[in-house]
Amino acid sequence: MLDQSTICAISTPPGSGGIAIIRLSGKESIRIAECIYESPIKSKKLSEQQANTLHFGSIKSGEELIDDVIVSLFKSPHSFTGEDIVEISCHGSVYIQQQILRLLVSNGARLARPGEFTQRAFLNGKIDLSQAEAVADLIASGNAAAHKLAISQMRGGFSREINQLREELLRFAALIELELDFSEEDVEFADRSSLIELSSRIGNLLRKLTESFRLGNAIKNGIPVAIIGETNVGKSTLLNALLNEDKAIVSDIHGTTRDVIEDVVNINGTLFRFSDTAGIRETHDFIESIGIERSYNQLEKADIVLLVTDLSGSIEAIIERVVKIRQKITNQKLIIIANKVDIAADSAQAQLSGFPLLSNEELVFIAAKSKDNLDQLIQIMNRAVNFDSIGPKDIVVTNIRHFEALTLAHQSIQRVIEGLKTGISGDFLAQDIRECLHYLGEITGEISTDEILGHIFKHFCIGK
Repeated sequence: MLDQSTICAISTPPGSGGIAIIRLSGKESIRIAECIYESPIKSKKLSEQQANTLHFGSIKSGEELIDDVIVSLFKSPHSFTGEDIVEISCHGSVYIQQQILRLLVSNGARLARPGEFTQRAFLNGKIDLSQAEAVADLIASGNAAAHKLAISQMRGGFSREINQLREELLRFAALIELELDFSEEDVEFADRSSLIELSSRIGNLLRKLTESFRLGNAIKNGIPVAIIGETNVGKSTLLNALLNEDKAIVSDIHGTTRDVIEDVVNINGTLFRFSDTAGIRETHDFIESIGIERSYNQLEKADIVLLVTDLSGSIEAIIERVVKIRQKITNQKLIIIANKVDIAADSAQAQLSGFPLLSNEELVFIAAKSKDNLDQLIQIMNRAVNFDSIGPKDIVVTNIRHFEALTLAHQSIQRVIEGLKTGISGDFLAQDIRECLHYLGEITGEISTDEILGHIFKHFCIGK
């Protein structure tokens, strides 16, 4: 599966900058770099230098000076890819970068494909597949929580959990397979009650990991926040205030928003994915009714629900709306937003403040148009997220491929538990255990195919 050619690519972002890094990996890396590198000390050759060292010199095309550079040497197997690696740090001119790449290719290297350096690290056993995917997550991390989880996964926290599960299952499978070898003697090597206990514990761990995906996906892609409420209470105005731009059309006409408007914004280090929904009301307009139905769908998907109400209107209507929304949500955080506090009667805030809240609810008074108390709303949202509660040893699944594999593994172990309780034949148990092992192996790359690897690494940037 491993291409033995020497590859090269620009590892820094495209375009001009102060410094650019061009990376080579493969058996011929040092030889190829030596073809275009010239040291101030004429007798100094890169191939004779120690690993993990830096060398100042020049890159030349014949007698033409391209740039003065710093060359970093890493020798197999002690490198990121497990191969010889040379990194050339040059000035960030696009022309210089392209000239150096051209010289490397003309001397025997080829341009790397997306993610090929990390793929080689995986194929050479330097990292497993989940760690390789964590490299991409780390590069894409847009907030502190995503960074923390990517670092943990890249250092093998998730892999250790999966490998421990596989080891226990392998011991389990070995006992069952041994029984099959002696099936004619009707020998039972594995105590069924102990196996039920073991498989139940494995099942609980798999369930816990799959359930963590909702949090992990929110950390990675943004906490889903649904902005709902009746027409003309200020939902679109609130969205624009939170995004600090005119994303949604604001109008006095009822039913202006007829579809879901989405945007993502980083607020104080946390990524929120806001959905401004159609105003909820009785309507005979077919298009608007579709928008209202989508509003309820967004409410079910959200982790945080912002119920926007009009404080300048009827307090009884606000309370009635809160009661109705309570029936639609389960574990979501409900933040009741009493908007238009700047034009409401003085008694309205005091009257609504006495409304009893449930444990998952909070009430905040704002003026979305002038952004009054918007900072208070943001504080409540950040408290609701509480990413700081995630410890360094907590395993949170952030990858949809891992989630799907864990779900299938959980289904397999549930069949094992059911089979043990009903006294099913050992060969059927062994099949379900093998399935569970297969799905867990797909996560770390113990079991992989060219198709899986191609799908994963094609999404990487070139040079990583």
